[in-house]
Amino acid sequence: MNIKKIGLTALAASLVSVSAHAGAVSVSGGASMNTEGYSGENLNAGTSFTMGNQLTFTGSGELDNGMTVSISYVIDQGDDEMAAETSPFDSHSVKVSSEALGTLTLAGEGGSSAATSIDGTAAGDIWDTFDGTRGSATAVAVSDSGTGDNGLFYSMPSVMDGLDVFASYQPQGSGRESATGFGATYSGFDGLSLSYATTDEAGTTIALSGDQTVYKVSYAYGPITATISESEFDVGTGTADQTTGSFALSYTVSDEISVTYGEETIEKGGSTTDAEYSAISASYTSGGMTISMALKEAENVAHGTGTNEDFEYWSLGASFAF
Repeated sequence: MNIKKIGLTALAASLVSVSAHAGAVSVSGGASMNTEGYSGENLNAGTSFTMGNQLTFTGSGELDNGMTVSISYVIDQGDDEMAAETSPFDSHSVKVSSEALGTLTLAGEGGSSAATSIDGTAAGDIWDTFDGTRGSATAVAVSDSGTGDNGLFYSMPSVMDGLDVFASYQPQGSGRESATGFGATYSGFDGLSLSYATTDEAGTTIALSGDQTVYKVSYAYGPITATISESEFDVGTGTADQTTGSFALSYTVSDEISVTYGEETIEKGGSTTDAEYSAISASYTSGGMTISMALKEAENVAHGTGTNEDFEYWSLGASFAF
């Protein structure tokens, strides 16, 4: 939703020593209404209701030297990573771009490393529905090479049709070295998308340091899309290593209706039991409204074989974009 055109000369002058042409400020948002429930051994969470709300403010302008500068600020009451004193303020970033130089983004909060920019699983991170304390079990969460605050993400200008090359840099912090990452996505063949990225994991000790490597392959043929992905998190402590594999099949019934089935497996170093997840979901979209439902199952969520580590989940929701 475009609010109005304004002059960004003062803003640009605070960023660089040239003036900007007239720019624009816009705000977009999203909201949702949901109902969900968990069940399993030693857990009957019953039915609960939740809501989501988010506003993204964006301002941009073109400088006299041809470069474009933009800022983004997100307000999200549901953000669980922000400190109490700053909530509900969320991700914010400054982006500078040009056709010749590419795009450089400095994320004050909410940025991505090269690996985490593509590491969402093929099945949509089913594990994230179950991680944390569930009844008498503590479900595993997937580890990644998160950049933390004030990380840089760079996308190169186009080198060939369908090829995107990108890199990330996490500055040195207290007790740890800096971390770099790089990756690429190729979509130059009709229906096919190939992504690969690797990023350093900069821990505070050698035992907690290593890297994360991710690949993802997706192919769409007519109404069917098949996707596979794998993320390997490898550090000095072998028991902290993880391999997360996933696949998904999606069927587009019509422009409004789609159905997806997916599975995920999390392998842990030193464990002989994998955490396993599956889900089936469907959605109906009309204009800016989406009605969605999902049924999910999880087994061995703490890499054990007890029945208290098996759960089921269901959800029904409506989301709105404006």
